This record gives sequence, structure tokens and C-alpha cells, in this order.
Amino acid sequence: MQTKVVVVNDHSNMRKFLEFVEIRTKITSLLPFLMSLSYLFYRRLPVNLERTLLFFSSMFLFDLTTTAINNYIDTKTNGQELPFPRGMAKLIIYLLFGVSTVLGLTLAYRTDLVVFLLGGLCFLCGVFYTWGPIPISRLPLGEIFSGLFYGLFIPFLMLYMNMPSGTFLTLTVDWSAVRFDLNLAPAFSLLLVTAGPICATSNIMLANNICDLEKDITVGRYTLPYFFGKNALDVFAGLYYVTYLTWAVSIALRILSPVCLLALLTIIPVHNNICRFRAEHIKEKTFILSVQNYIIIVGAQTLVIFFSGLFL
Repeated sequence: MQTKVVVVNDHSNMRKFLEFVEIRTKITSLLPFLMSLSYLFYRRLPVNLERTLLFFSSMFLFDLTTTAINNYIDTKTNGQELPFPRGMAKLIIYLLFGVSTVLGLTLAYRTDLVVFLLGGLCFLCGVFYTWGPIPISRLPLGEIFSGLFYGLFIPFLMLYMNMPSGTFLTLTVDWSAVRFDLNLAPAFSLLLVTAGPICATSNIMLANNICDLEKDITVGRYTLPYFFGKNALDVFAGLYYVTYLTWAVSIALRILSPVCLLALLTIIPVHNNICRFRAEHIKEKTFILSVQNYIIIVGAQTLVIFFSGLFL
């Protein structure tokens, strides 16, 4: 009997932990990672297993950390309770942050200064998203930061570490000079290919802020919809359509194969979800549509890139 009780408690604690870090929301880091792997497969480029595992582990654990910090701070003011006592919750945050930092520093040591600087920037923005005197979440910057850090930086770091040195950029630092060279063509190609996760991630944040607009204003939180007003819904729709435009351009420029045209068919369910959200933007009923659109867009793009590697 005693052994069974321990097992139940372990399962209960695991459920509490997964609730605390909102594991269901981690598709925004997982899918861009998988999309990057698919692109490397399509380009027939080898994957450095050590770097890739270090990157994924550090990235994923830090994503859990930022969500835990967000929930820890928000529950101070919104009257909700955490799954754990606050002391235990703080310890979990420290452990997640510590392990992800060690893994990130190990990765930077194994690679170069670009990974160290960009990884450090990601860590800083993740911590100060909800913590500090002026959290990013209280400014009209959440959509921009989430789109760039999840949709662009995850694929960039993955490709930068696995593609030949100097493909995207080179950074050299010595006692006499700092030299930075950016290769515009590969950088532009990367922007086109990652427009899907960039825009779809931004729209998850935008949809959340549109639904919470009135409540946010009462607590002094002025997000992007506050400044856009009714135009926020047009921005929401426009970001999705930009995704399909850039995807078509990337195929026309032969950055991606013609097989990837299949992903354009997803505009039908995505457009239907846009119309439903325009008609009724209520957190409990229609916010989930932005998450569905994210999975549809980024999931489809990941699959067609992978299939391109199989058939071409």
C-alpha cells in the first residue's frame, strides 16, 4: 500500500509540474526546431548531434523557465493559486534556469561568440518578459519579441550551428577591431522561410492580448491592441496572409521545392478561423483558434519541407 501511494504522489506532482510550466504551449518552440531539422534534411546537410541536443535541451528547459516565471509573478496579482507552494515553485524556477543556463553556456563554448551573444539575448528577454521594473509583457512589444525569438531565432541558431561556417554571418573580435559581415541572400532566404512561425507566433500573443484588452487596461498593462484599437483585428488577419505570400515567394525563388506549394492549401481552414475570431474574440471560446492556426501553418510547412527532402 505504501508503494502505491508514492507512485500516485509522483504522478500528481508531475501533473502539477506540467501545469505549472504549461507544457501544452511548448509547440511554439518545438515546431520551429522540427522545421529547422526538416530544412537541413531537405538541403542534405549533416546535423551535428552534440550541438543540436545541447541546443534543444537548453532551449526547451528555458522555455519552461520563462512560463514558470510568468505564472509565478502573475499569480501575485490575479488571485489565482500555483500548483505548488510558492517556495517550491521558486525552487523549480531556479533549477530549470540553472540547468538551461549551464547547457546554454556549454553550447556557446562548443560553438562561437554569435551563439553566446544571441543565446544570452534570448535568456535576458525571457527573464525580463514578466520580471523587472518594466516587464516586456506590459509594453506593446510582446508580439514582436515572441515572433522573433521563437519564430526566427530558434531556426537561425539551429541552421547557424549546422550549416557551413559563414553561411549567414561572421563575427570576429580582437583587440583592435570588431568585424561583422552579413550575407544578405541567405539571411533574406531565412526570413522568407521562417515568416510562418514568426507571424503565427506573434498572432498567438496578439489574440491573447485582444481577448484580454479590457482586463489588461484595468491593471495598467498597455499591449499592442490598446494602441491599434479596432485595427488590431486587421493586423491579426494580415499577419497570416503575409505568411502565405512569403511562402509563395520562397517557392518562386527556388529556396523551397514545388512540393511546398501543398502548404498553401492550409489557407482555407486558417481563413475560416480568422473569420470566426473576427466575429467573436472571447478568451474562453475563440483564443484557441490562434493556436490551431499556428499548428496548421507551421506544422504543414514543416511536413512539406520534410517530404521535399524525401522526394527530391
